[in-house]
Amino acid sequence: MSASLSTKALLWSLAGVGAWAATKLLLSQRRKIDFQNKTVLITGGSRGLGLELARQLAREGADIAICARDEAELARAESELQQYGVDVFAQVCDITNKGQVERFVEAVQQAVGPVDVLINNAGTIIVTPYEHATEDDFREAMDVNFWAAFHMTNAVLPQMLARKAGRIVNIASFGGKVAVPHLMPYSTSKFALVGYSEGLRAELLKDGIYVTTICPGLIRTGSPRNAIFKGQNEKEYAWFKIGDSLPVFTIAADDCAREVIDACRYGEPERIISLPAKIGAALEGVAPNFLSELMAAINDTLPSPGGIGDQRAKGKDSETALTQSALATLTDEAAERNNEISR
Repeated sequence: MSASLSTKALLWSLAGVGAWAATKLLLSQRRKIDFQNKTVLITGGSRGLGLELARQLAREGADIAICARDEAELARAESELQQYGVDVFAQVCDITNKGQVERFVEAVQQAVGPVDVLINNAGTIIVTPYEHATEDDFREAMDVNFWAAFHMTNAVLPQMLARKAGRIVNIASFGGKVAVPHLMPYSTSKFALVGYSEGLRAELLKDGIYVTTICPGLIRTGSPRNAIFKGQNEKEYAWFKIGDSLPVFTIAADDCAREVIDACRYGEPERIISLPAKIGAALEGVAPNFLSELMAAINDTLPSPGGIGDQRAKGKDSETALTQSALATLTDEAAERNNEISR
């Protein structure tokens, strides 16, 4: 190829990149919304990332509706959120129960108004080697992490379709892009949520409804104490909690919430949050065989089956000197800050 042709090819490439960037900027500005006076429904909004999302959206003037199973936990969250001077509606709801979901959404519409933004945030984590993972574990993960989002979306969708406007944010996971050892029920349900969320966006965009899929890596919310552990539960909890405390490999809940809200604000299709998650997702795309071998190597370092076997234990009941040491300080601080600890 001559120098002249090479120069022209480079110039056309640069022009194409420039046009793509300009188009992306224009679209993002057209899709941008203001959360002031919007009704935002957040599942699992009583603690962890859900509570932090509610705090930040309340600061932006949004009216907040939250639900959870724990009445006392929900009351604490409601009391805190009311301090921001916005309308707050909180109701106990088992999101795995379709009837309760529909009644909750109806109550939100009556008390606060039609839902402008739905954030499907609630989730459950079961940490176990596959040898101790039961069919019930997989069904529970699917019920909470997938079917609850499905039913909640269908409950708010008629109003959004009538208005030709709305935002739906599905909090999936890096574990919905890459299957993580000892998290198979969780990863399976999050893979389902990612597929559903991506398909939903494609079908609802014509109706002015923007669906955003969020795939974060480890978030320092303090949630390990409320996760479920099987097998050698103390050892499983130790790697999970300490890993959740590593500042380089994890992201703080408030930083993650800001990214989620920003992605929703601009109607982005997807946002992968944290550098390790972005690297992992990229490797899955270009070198899936290598990543599969890496996951198998990681699995070899995790606790073997045994311990309490198929029985369950909460993280807070699996504490040891190691998990109460300085290695887990960031997770313990996050638990205090994000209403993960019952008082």
